[in-house]
Amino acid sequence: MTPPRPQLTAVEALDGLTLAVIALDQQLRVDRMNSAAEVLFGVSAGYACGESLHTALPLLAPIVGRVAQALTDGEGFTERELRLRGPGGRTITLDVSATPVRSGVDRALLLELMPRDRQLRISRDNSLWKQQQISREMIRGLAHEIKNPLGGLRGAAQLLARQVNDPSLTEFTDVIINEADRLQALVDRLLGPNRPPKKRQINIHEVVEHVCKLVCAQASAQVVVERDYDPSLPELLADPEQMIQALLNIGVNALEAVGDEGRIRFRTRSQRQFTIGGTRHRFVLRVDVTDDGPGIPPAMLEQIFYPMVTTRPEGSGLGLAIAQNLVHTHGGLIECDSRPGATTFSIYLPVECSDVT
Repeated sequence: MTPPRPQLTAVEALDGLTLAVIALDQQLRVDRMNSAAEVLFGVSAGYACGESLHTALPLLAPIVGRVAQALTDGEGFTERELRLRGPGGRTITLDVSATPVRSGVDRALLLELMPRDRQLRISRDNSLWKQQQISREMIRGLAHEIKNPLGGLRGAAQLLARQVNDPSLTEFTDVIINEADRLQALVDRLLGPNRPPKKRQINIHEVVEHVCKLVCAQASAQVVVERDYDPSLPELLADPEQMIQALLNIGVNALEAVGDEGRIRFRTRSQRQFTIGGTRHRFVLRVDVTDDGPGIPPAMLEQIFYPMVTTRPEGSGLGLAIAQNLVHTHGGLIECDSRPGATTFSIYLPVECSDVT
């Protein structure tokens, strides 16, 4: 006898769609949203459900009036290639369909949203991931070639110093030794942490809050540091020290960008069905660090994660490269979106499926 086939629930079916689906009640509150919608808008269902549409998903604020009219009239609509700009300047292009439905005695509305630029984003992320892998391998090879002659140079200077009795000459050997040590330290920083991550279950908000306090301690009184946390996020398997270092490097960059006066915001959200390096993850945590500084020149956006690349004359150009390397060791990725007055670095960290309810 053939065993009965397992039945797929409606929730499982919706979460399996690549099409973003949002169910609204009669008061235009979010009643339900699937995984694709969480990815598209960067919010979790736990955070959005029960909130009004314009509050939960501000990116859709420009069409709230038309959605309300569709619910009132009982007539749906479809918009092709609708370009929406939300708070903070984020812009996406969508195909939007609204369909009135009955929910008991009340009328509800079903929104279907198909992003036009999703595939472009995945392609860009995959390209960035591969570039970073190539960069790391190149740095490792270059560092190895530098460290060998550097050790010989330092050893020769030490031997020479023992044979020289003239103090005026030993000053020169001291310079050689000190500069060799400085270059050794630089190479070590280029290579990043010399130990594998010591992972354990952590609350990402403990990491973010620790970094916030460090940034606040360094900031002037005119710099405002804001928090916007999603308390529904699950724990993450990660090395807390390495996560603090990666996030702190980004936070310090934001602080240097705003100078003595400005605003920095730390924001946490979840995303589902997110692709990193060609691998599709069911659930990832996202940490955004946004500042209102002058922004990064467009020509440098594709290079800022490479070592020794910096927009500041006094900068070392290593902070972002180290941060990206640390996040990569956790299977994650850092992205940057920048324009004058709004620069956002986004850290994506995959969560083990067993940790997600």
